[in-house]
Amino acid sequence: MKLTLKGHDYRYAAEQMMLTLFPGERPGAGENALTLSLFRGESWLTARAELIWEGVSFSAVRRARVGELTGGLTDDRVCQRILKLAFYDAGTRALGKEPPWGALTGVRPVKIPAKAMEQGLSPLRAERLLRDIYRVSPIRRRLAMDCAGESVAARRSLRGDEVSLYVGIPFCPSRCVYCSFISAAVERCLPLVEPFVTALEREIEATGTLLRETGRTVRTLYVGGGTPTTLSAPQLERVLSALERCLPMEGCSEFTVEAGRPDTITPEKLAVLSKHRVDRVSVNPQSMEDGVLERMGRPHTGADIRRAYGEVRRAGAFAVNMDLIAGLPGDTPEGFARSLSEVLSMGPENVTVHTLALKKGSRLTEEGSSLPSAEQVEQMLDRAWDVLREAGYAPYYLYRQKYMSGSFENVGWAKSGCASLYNIAMMEELHTILALGGGGVTKLVWPESGKIKRVANPKYPQEYLRDVEKICREKGALAPFLRETKGVQ
Repeated sequence: MKLTLKGHDYRYAAEQMMLTLFPGERPGAGENALTLSLFRGESWLTARAELIWEGVSFSAVRRARVGELTGGLTDDRVCQRILKLAFYDAGTRALGKEPPWGALTGVRPVKIPAKAMEQGLSPLRAERLLRDIYRVSPIRRRLAMDCAGESVAARRSLRGDEVSLYVGIPFCPSRCVYCSFISAAVERCLPLVEPFVTALEREIEATGTLLRETGRTVRTLYVGGGTPTTLSAPQLERVLSALERCLPMEGCSEFTVEAGRPDTITPEKLAVLSKHRVDRVSVNPQSMEDGVLERMGRPHTGADIRRAYGEVRRAGAFAVNMDLIAGLPGDTPEGFARSLSEVLSMGPENVTVHTLALKKGSRLTEEGSSLPSAEQVEQMLDRAWDVLREAGYAPYYLYRQKYMSGSFENVGWAKSGCASLYNIAMMEELHTILALGGGGVTKLVWPESGKIKRVANPKYPQEYLRDVEKICREKGALAPFLRETKGVQ
């Protein structure tokens, strides 16, 4: 789609709405075109969208009072809001339908009602923002409001001297077709694993020194990847021992390790996790259909998943999360329903239902494949929401991604009392999260303003090994920020 901007330079906002309404379009390509204009008068700021879609013209206008413009980021938000809404009105007239999340384009739709409730609005009035301004569908409004309630409660539970930690293990047994994470297949990078563990121990030590010197404590800890259980049992022992030895974990209320792939789960590794205060484990089938697993590039079956789940239950008192993905190659609404039924029959405390996102760098995007239609994905998700609620699960966090099938969402569901605080704090950016290891991204959160700064670790194991001393120095440089924001919540 050819994009022409007049009176502003909010191209990213226009491209976000284009991806929401017309996911098959790309900026600057094709015969379709949009002119998006912004005019400021004495009393009103006016956005106008003129869309040519399949040879037919559609237009729409949205306005905001000039008095809403108070400077800085507020002005940007007002301008982008009316520009996106004007585009949305023209685009939905052209399509003759509205997407499930209406005019919302961001990754974190829960932030809108959660912020409104924290500022004193009732849940009913907060929901009306989603309905009246952003045109979110009823089922998605309910999802957002459920998660907003969990977000507000999570924020109230956090103290101003707490942070959370993420530890990235950038290795996997093999790479799934939908994956774009920077993770190295272990059979190709075996010589890197042992030195990576040694370097990670060094970063853990530096982080522990930083936290103790600044009076910070760890509230939640999440070891992800990649697949952390790609490490051997002795290597896991070293990493978890270093975390417990070096970090102020006296107040840690949640310790998660992604076991993920059943082909990496063994009794020996589970014994290590149980020994080291790990209380939450992920066993992520993505599908229980053997044909779908094969097309994903996973060298295991549904039976292997059931075996791994049983071993986790026998190994200790872990809360278990299991992931499913709606929209995988070769899957159908009926097959997805069977996968969900099998997962629920095992009784995990958490079930996360993802929607397939076509990510740059994934084999699925590069090679192409037959995928379920948006209508079929919607059937999968709508059925999942009904079945999960009937089984006693409630949604507690959600997020969206670019290039997601049908412009839907990823949702975490939990039994009562089993929601993951780390997932909520990370997704809703409730407090600072320090990231260690390969590909981790630290999020520094200024509590009063909501300002966020991201600091990324190197993605590739070779770069991480090369730069580990620099990474440790950068961790130490965070001390002024941690002192400045300590106690503020």
